[in-house]
Amino acid sequence: MATSDGEDLRKQPTFALKDAEFIAQKHYGIEGKATALPSERDQNFQIDSAARRYVLKIANPETDVAILELENQAIRLAEAVDGLNSAPLFKSLDGQTIIQLGDGKDETWYVRCLGYVPGTPLAKISDPTSALLEQVGGTLARLDQALTALNHSPAAKRNLKWDLSLAPKIVGQSIPKIAEPEPQALLQTHLDRFYEIESRVAELPESVIHNDPNDHNILIDAENELPTIGLIDFGDMVFSKSINDLAICLAYAILNKPDPLKAACAVVAGYNRVRRISEPELSVLYQLMCMRLAQSVCIANEQKLLQPENEYLAVTERPAWTMLEHLATIEPASARMQFSDACYAHSQDPDDAIPADGSGSLNLKQILDLRIRLLSPSLSLSYDRPLHIVRGRGQYLFDTSDLTYLDCVNNVCHVGHCHPKVIEAATQQMGRLNTNTRYLHENIVQLAEKLTATLPEPLEVCFFVNSGSEANDLALRLARNYTRNQDVVVIDHAYHGHVSSLIEISPYKFNHAGGSGKPDHVHVVPIPDGFRGAFKTDDPECGIKYAQAARSVIESALAEGRRIGAFFAESLLGCGGQVPLPSGYLSELYPFIRERGGVCVADEVQVGFGRVGTHFWGFQQQDVVPEIVTMGKPMGNGHPLGAVVTTREIANAFNNGMEYFNTFGGNPVSCAIGCAVLDVIEKEELQEHAKELGDWLIKHLRKLAEKHTLIGDVRGSGLFLGIELVTDRQTLEPATDVAKAVINQMREHCILLSTDGPHENVIKFKPPMVFTKADAERLVMVLDQVLKNEV
Repeated sequence: MATSDGEDLRKQPTFALKDAEFIAQKHYGIEGKATALPSERDQNFQIDSAARRYVLKIANPETDVAILELENQAIRLAEAVDGLNSAPLFKSLDGQTIIQLGDGKDETWYVRCLGYVPGTPLAKISDPTSALLEQVGGTLARLDQALTALNHSPAAKRNLKWDLSLAPKIVGQSIPKIAEPEPQALLQTHLDRFYEIESRVAELPESVIHNDPNDHNILIDAENELPTIGLIDFGDMVFSKSINDLAICLAYAILNKPDPLKAACAVVAGYNRVRRISEPELSVLYQLMCMRLAQSVCIANEQKLLQPENEYLAVTERPAWTMLEHLATIEPASARMQFSDACYAHSQDPDDAIPADGSGSLNLKQILDLRIRLLSPSLSLSYDRPLHIVRGRGQYLFDTSDLTYLDCVNNVCHVGHCHPKVIEAATQQMGRLNTNTRYLHENIVQLAEKLTATLPEPLEVCFFVNSGSEANDLALRLARNYTRNQDVVVIDHAYHGHVSSLIEISPYKFNHAGGSGKPDHVHVVPIPDGFRGAFKTDDPECGIKYAQAARSVIESALAEGRRIGAFFAESLLGCGGQVPLPSGYLSELYPFIRERGGVCVADEVQVGFGRVGTHFWGFQQQDVVPEIVTMGKPMGNGHPLGAVVTTREIANAFNNGMEYFNTFGGNPVSCAIGCAVLDVIEKEELQEHAKELGDWLIKHLRKLAEKHTLIGDVRGSGLFLGIELVTDRQTLEPATDVAKAVINQMREHCILLSTDGPHENVIKFKPPMVFTKADAERLVMVLDQVLKNEV
């Protein structure tokens, strides 16, 4: 009849009150009256002397003394935690913090003496204020931070039945032992919910935690104007998931509360102020909280059979069952949103925040003032309340107060902000050599080899540049040099780069504020928009009809004596509103361009490198092969890197005596980074991930469209999606103002999106490729709530 951590409940000490009084007097010099205190497996006594109150703790003889020494270390650390009322350790008369008693036979007991922590157990405060619960959360967070000093202790890495990491196993084994079918089904519901997030939990950080901050171990001393928080019983400390301590605290803090989630959110807010809860931790916190209650009722059920007379073992069993029934009616996604809002609502105002990571000492207002004075006014800022971002990791960005933002729009950091493999490649090569391409170096040819391996023949010659704009400018030179024709065909509202030659072929620029209109050598064909255009997506001939419309524009230009040098097209249209090209569009148009003397250029700057999911390159969705492919943004994961890949024939024609040299293009550092990005995409299977997650998102965003008439269209491929908002589904009146309001509201929920399209009414979604299913669930859930508010 041993517990799962090896301690035999039958060996719980059974000292009498007079024995406790004798031990206190003989070994500690304390004259006092003993009173029994509850305990699961040890024996505890309250000793009241004339001077003060003590607690005498006699450990189960099965307890490893190393565990007691670990507890003592934790108690000393706790004494230094701000705002925590902790029990001091008292030494015996011979100077020991742990004394050893024997019965002269086989048993040995270890005894310690601690100070008594005053206060009322949180369990006995019927309606604690939110402020008090926030204080509890903050105090626990400070203790958790202090306990990390014990992370390397071997004693903490033990098999303990109360370790929340073991809850799934314990609950799974206990369900068949439960007599009634209703509680069996209830436990299975919570276990199934945990299994949905189990893989996420496995990736969370670990540390030494208290592991038992329940509502009987948390003591509130309200004698002073500001209550103090006490925390006792370090006997269950363990090395486990760091977030488990908060989950355990929540599980008990919500018992018998009229609004359990309100109480939980208060604790979460207080904890988050001190120790920032990461997005992955927030995404599983509710299920972990529920699993602790499930674990508690299962262990109580087991231990009642072993010690039916021990009422302490079932102290939370009845309210825990009641709470589990209530929690089963709450969707985890809804709870997660409330937890997230609790964190964000109580965060520091970034206007006054100073970076905690040493990244600078200017606050938001000072930076804004300096931008106005020192930088061009043509630089824009996102959101009505601009963000001061100081670091990033994966799909997350962090502001000056370390508040976490979910990045849904940064397709530049393709494999995630600050990916360790990319950082390693960059720093190693930067510390060794960085020079130009007039010297031999293996990095440039290795990158060229990896890159061309992803492309169909005859795309086999690489030029390396520093941006997508440079790539498209070079592609234009290559095309004009090869065809000897100057004119360019582009799709309406296209954007191909910021240099002068590309502004001229970008309707997104030349047809809008500050633009000079269409130059004579540029021919604009209709945007093949199957939602808003003349031909609709549900027409099987949609792509061909748009291609025919383009042919008419080109034929008119040819009739006027113009000569076509190139057709530039994004493989999915970005600034045009996240528009996927309809089937058959490029396969119909490419041959026509070639027959008229031009070459076809696929602009993959936004959508390449597996983002579309179905293929590595967007043009492959159209079953075509261009003569020239341009790349940029994601290629360097934030490092300035771009490329042009073309045919041998076009490259040879460009070798006309004028050297092509780019000072930084193809340098060893950039190429090392490019190789690392390609390796990560392959090893982490990010293209396949984009396909799977993109399909899920399209399905669930279209379900949102069934609820919200504001959503006119959901479109895209992989992790390149658009949500077009309209005020009327019949007239397709663009909801431009609403779209702006939505992205600003999403920003307040710490989810970053932006708008695009001819009417700025398309919410675009193109996150780092490491975006997870949990992130997607959160996006859909919060967007649903925000759209409700906009109706």
